[in-house]
Amino acid sequence: MATGDLDLLRFTTAGSVDDGKSTLVGRLLYDTRSLLDDQLVSVEAASRRSGEDAINLALLTDGLRAERDQKITIDVAYRYFATPRRRFIIADTPGHVQYTRNMVTGASTADLAVILIDATTGPGRQSHRHAFIASLLGIRHLIVAVNKMDLVGYAQQAFDDAMGAFREFAGRLTIDDITYVPLSALHGDNVVSASDRMPWHVGGPLLHRLETVQISRHNTIDFRFPVQSVVRPDRRFRGYTGSVASGSVSTGHEVLVLPSRRRARIAAIDTADGPRQSAHPGDAVVMTLTEDIDVSRGDMIVRPGNVPATGVALDVYLCWLDGDALDASQPYILAQTTRRVPCRVSRLRYRIDVTTLHREEGVETLAMNDVGVAAIVAAEPLFFDSYRVNRATGCFVLIDPRTNHTVAAGMIRGAAPAHSAEPARRDVVRNPANVPLGDRETRNGHKAGVVWLTGLPGSGKTTIARDLERRLFGDGHHVVTLDGDDLRHGLTRDLGFTPEDRSENIRRAGEVARLLFDSGAIVLCAFVSPSQADRDNARALLPAGRFVEVFVRASLDTCRARDPKGHYRRAAAGEIPQFTGVSAAYEPPPAPELIVDTDQSSAPAATQQVIDRLRAAGWLRS
Repeated sequence: MATGDLDLLRFTTAGSVDDGKSTLVGRLLYDTRSLLDDQLVSVEAASRRSGEDAINLALLTDGLRAERDQKITIDVAYRYFATPRRRFIIADTPGHVQYTRNMVTGASTADLAVILIDATTGPGRQSHRHAFIASLLGIRHLIVAVNKMDLVGYAQQAFDDAMGAFREFAGRLTIDDITYVPLSALHGDNVVSASDRMPWHVGGPLLHRLETVQISRHNTIDFRFPVQSVVRPDRRFRGYTGSVASGSVSTGHEVLVLPSRRRARIAAIDTADGPRQSAHPGDAVVMTLTEDIDVSRGDMIVRPGNVPATGVALDVYLCWLDGDALDASQPYILAQTTRRVPCRVSRLRYRIDVTTLHREEGVETLAMNDVGVAAIVAAEPLFFDSYRVNRATGCFVLIDPRTNHTVAAGMIRGAAPAHSAEPARRDVVRNPANVPLGDRETRNGHKAGVVWLTGLPGSGKTTIARDLERRLFGDGHHVVTLDGDDLRHGLTRDLGFTPEDRSENIRRAGEVARLLFDSGAIVLCAFVSPSQADRDNARALLPAGRFVEVFVRASLDTCRARDPKGHYRRAAAGEIPQFTGVSAAYEPPPAPELIVDTDQSSAPAATQQVIDRLRAAGWLRS
C-alpha cells in the first residue's frame, strides 16, 4: 500500500512545562526513522552549542530560536511522520500558561490528544487545563502518557499513583476513551517499542495505540455545504464552490439553500480532478443546481429533511485568546463556516476554572486563556449545529474589527433562549428613565408583549391588528399598532423591496417594537415579513414568552381575489417586481403560537382567537 493511501491521524501533545512533550515527539520521529539527514545534523550541532553530550531530541520540534535558547515550546510545532500502518500529523503545543491559547490552536483539528504527566510529580494544573480544553474541543480519544518513569525506577506504584490522580479529574470530562501508558521519552521505553524495564505493563507502547485507535472524525449524516464563492465564467454557467463540511451528496439529490429555503437538485459535481457522482466530507468541489437560484457566499446548501439550526442567539463556550480582555460593550465579527457577521457578547454567564471545573458566576469579562460560557447575538442569522454533533458547523472565531486580531475561539452549545441573549440589566440599558418594566406593567394592569402577525399580502393582517387594537384599547390596555404601510411612509421609506431591503425593513420594525415593549405596551405588528429568519431575529429581541407569532393564513387565490390595494393585479402585469406571493417567496411559520385561517374565519372571529390566546398567556387585564 502506498504511503498516500494510509489513514491519517492528527494528534496533539500537551501537558505541563518540562513534562517532556518535545522530547517525546522527537523520540517518535527518531525511532520511526522519520528524520532527514540534514535535520539530524542541525539538531546535533544545536545540542553541542548547548553543551550537551548526547543529541537533544526535544530540539527536533523547537523551531524558534527563542525556544531552543530557553528549552521550551512557545509556538505550535507541526511534524509529519508515517509507519507502515498509518500517517500522522503531530501538533506539539506549549506547556506554559501564557501560551495556552496556542494549545487551543493545535488541538482544534486533532482527532486524539496525548497528555503528558511527570511520574515524579503527578498531574499538575496544566495537565488538567489541557485535558479540559481537549474535552471542550470535542476530542474523543485521550492517551495519558506518564513520562520520566526512568526517574522512579520504572516502578509500577508510581505509575498507578499518577494514573489514579488523573482518573479522579478525568471523571468529570466528556471523554470516554482514555488510555494510560508508562514511558520514558528520554530513553525510548514504551514509545515505539515495548520496554523490558516495565514488564508489568501489558497495554503495549504508545505507537501501537496511535496506530490502532479507531477514529470517527467526520459527521457523515448531516450534509452541510457552506458556499465559499460563486463561479460565473459565462452567462451559461453558475457554480457554487466550497468544501463539504459534513455528510455527503450525489448528483440528482434534492437540496435546500439557506437562507432562501429554495429547493433544487444537484445537476453536477466537479473537482480539480474532473466530475464526480458524489461528494464527501473534506471534498473541495464546484456544484451546479438544476434551478437558477440566487446563492451567495455564506449561504449553505443542505438536504431538505435535515437542516441545521438557524438563529441569531447562540449559547457558546468561549476560549479567550487575546491580550485585551473581552469587552461586552464593543462589537466583534463572528466568523463561522464561510459567514462573517457582526455580533456582540450579550451576556457572560460564567467563567470556568479549568483546573477544578468549578463555575465562577458574576464575572464581567474574560482575560487571555480564560474559558467561559456566554450568550452571543449576531446581526444576521447563522446556520449551525451543536459542536458536539458537528465540529465543522459548530465552531467559530471572534475577530476584533479594530485590530483584525482573532480574539476568541468558540464552540456552539446550541441556540440561546431569547431572554438569555439580552444584557443582564436590560431595563437600565434600554430605559433612560430607569423605570423597571415590572413597574410599568403594574401601573398598566397588564403584561407587555409583541404580537407579530405575518401572512401573504391581502390575508387580513392589518384588518385584524386594527380591530385588535380597538378592542384592547377599549378594555383599558396600553396598545399600539405597527403596520408595514405606515413604516414605509416614514421610518423605512428609503428602502426598496430587494431581499436585503426587506430584511432591513423588518429589522427596524423589530427594534421599534422592542422599544415600545420597554414602555410596557402590547405591540401589534402587521407585516408580510416573508423570511422566517427575519421573524426569528425580531423574536430574539424579546424575553421568552413575550413574542407571539400569529400566522394569518389565507390561500393565494383568496388574497388575489381580495387584492385591497391592487398590488396583485399590478404584480401580474409586471409593474411590481419581487412581490410576495407572485414573484417572491413567502416562508410560512413552521411553529407559530397561533394560526388564524381567514379563508374560513371572519376578521372579528380571528381577532377573538388572538384575544383568547393572549388571555390564556396571562397578558391581559382580568
